[in-house]
Amino acid sequence: MKHRYSILFFPLHVIIDFLSLNVGFLGAYWIKFQEIESVTKYPYGSLWAIFNIIWLIEIVLVKPYVYPRQLFKSDHLVKQLVVLVFVHIGVIAIYWIAVKGYYYSRGHLIVAYAIFLLLGSLVRIGGVLFLQEYRARGYNHRRYIIVGYGKLAKTIQGFYEAHPEMGFHFYGYFDDQSPENGELLQGNYQGLSAYIEANKIDCVYCCMPYMDNSHIRTIVDNAAEADYQVKLLVDFRGFLMRGTSVEYHDFLPVLNLSSQVIADFRISFFKRAFDILFSSSMLILGSPIFLILAAITKLTSNGPVIFAQKRYGRLGQVFTIYKFRSMYISSEISIDGLQHSQGETDPRITPWGGFMRRTRLDELPQFVNVLLGQMSIVGPRPLAQYDVDALMEEVPTDFQKILTVKPGITSIGQVKFGYAVSIEEMVQRLRYDLLYPERRSFLFDIWIIAQTVRVMIQGRGK
Repeated sequence: MKHRYSILFFPLHVIIDFLSLNVGFLGAYWIKFQEIESVTKYPYGSLWAIFNIIWLIEIVLVKPYVYPRQLFKSDHLVKQLVVLVFVHIGVIAIYWIAVKGYYYSRGHLIVAYAIFLLLGSLVRIGGVLFLQEYRARGYNHRRYIIVGYGKLAKTIQGFYEAHPEMGFHFYGYFDDQSPENGELLQGNYQGLSAYIEANKIDCVYCCMPYMDNSHIRTIVDNAAEADYQVKLLVDFRGFLMRGTSVEYHDFLPVLNLSSQVIADFRISFFKRAFDILFSSSMLILGSPIFLILAAITKLTSNGPVIFAQKRYGRLGQVFTIYKFRSMYISSEISIDGLQHSQGETDPRITPWGGFMRRTRLDELPQFVNVLLGQMSIVGPRPLAQYDVDALMEEVPTDFQKILTVKPGITSIGQVKFGYAVSIEEMVQRLRYDLLYPERRSFLFDIWIIAQTVRVMIQGRGK
């Protein structure tokens, strides 16, 4: 394809990795035995050859140097290298067992792999940083156009504008329909082929929601002759979820979307077990603290100790949430109806309530909600009716994604953002919480809990 210097990456990576592998092997041999002359003799000579042969077979089978620019990231490349090295270690271990009669030095092998991993990682990280900067400056770029104008087209353009290090330069929209907002198009379908040839376009994005199959077919048929890539964009946002799969009816691919949320049983089981164990421990061991907080709440202002309110949980289930009361009684209702707290300066919050909010102590009674199965320790914050109505009107698709997991006492949004006092802030907090459904794991939960404890100790909760 046009100006495709990327084809050089494959042989360059192969050469560098083989150099790193052999430097590791020879360097470790010298470190272990303080000499290098006998490395070519039996038995290390044969081991050296096997080292290279196994790596060559891995390259042929796995093709680790073939990837799109979107995956050209340091963490992806280093993780891939680590996996290949562990496979290599496994095969060498089998070879060692098969070759009886000689005991290879474990120290030599450990140092050899350590040097190889270090050199390979440094080369990958350095290469990524160099290419990202090189492409961000406008070199080694790819020219792309978007066919079919609409919201999805603006999304892909915005993605590449936010990631200049990928080196994609936008060359215009093409559509037969004039955009409603008056934004100019580069041209229509009739002038598309000539424009691609004249401007040496590398990639054509086809937004399927705004095109018919005849136009897509024409673009695909011309791709080989005009030497450009075709990428199809389908708008699955709003109903694509974990557990979605592709079924093939003969040659026809069918996207299988479950009508119910598909839960990972293993994650759900261990998460629930952890919730029960953690909540029970907190309620039992922390009972003296609960009593002290309740007494101070009662003594500092009139009204009940516990504040109860209806909230929406997983799949829209309504339940009653419990908190230590932080406002004066009946103050959550203003002349304008139900209203959010306006922050530390809100006159409805008691002085003691302000302290509890900053340290998140007002949330502690929700461990009861966790034991009842209505909430989890970690998960998006449950919302009241007026929050639900506002978010359903503002960002219905994103809000529905949040409902796929059980709400929690703490969340990414609660740690990074805190309490929201307006619809704009609710949307911002929602953006943080959207990270959780796809990333939830035990270690991620522990990290969020640790961050919450830090916020409580520092007393900087918003």
